[in-house]
Amino acid sequence: MSRLTALSIAVAVFATAATPALAQNASQIASVKRGASCAGCNLFQGDFSGLEARGLNLSGARLRQADLSLSVMNRTRFSNADMRDVEAYGGVFSSSNFSGADLTNASFVGAYLQGANFAGAKLIGTNLSGADLSRAAGLTQGQLNRACGDGSTILSGNLRIPAC
Repeated sequence: MSRLTALSIAVAVFATAATPALAQNASQIASVKRGASCAGCNLFQGDFSGLEARGLNLSGARLRQADLSLSVMNRTRFSNADMRDVEAYGGVFSSSNFSGADLTNASFVGAYLQGANFAGAKLIGTNLSGADLSRAAGLTQGQLNRACGDGSTILSGNLRIPAC
């Protein structure tokens, strides 16, 4: 094997190994920041803090490790989205749809989630301290037992949440 061939193979292997799998898609992130829906998009680690965009369709999107802090996203569809490790403190998500979404280790501290739909959502390690979940639909005690909150977390009916 010639040195040039060996060098070409080594560069190709290194480039492939160094390329992150499923890295964020900057153009899709920019599109959402302009207020466009983007179902199924790759929004990994996107910074949407302070975004005001209501009624978006982000169903099935990859929002893992995204920053949704202080955003206003009422009536947004997050159904079946990957929202693991999302930071969404102080966000406003009233009447949004989180059905089937994976919210593992997400932080919704102080978030407004009135009337949101959580049917089938994974809330493992989700921090809901100070969050308002009044009138939330599809929320079960089993889901809440895997999440945590505090004395200022607002829940409907007889639902309770363990302390963080």
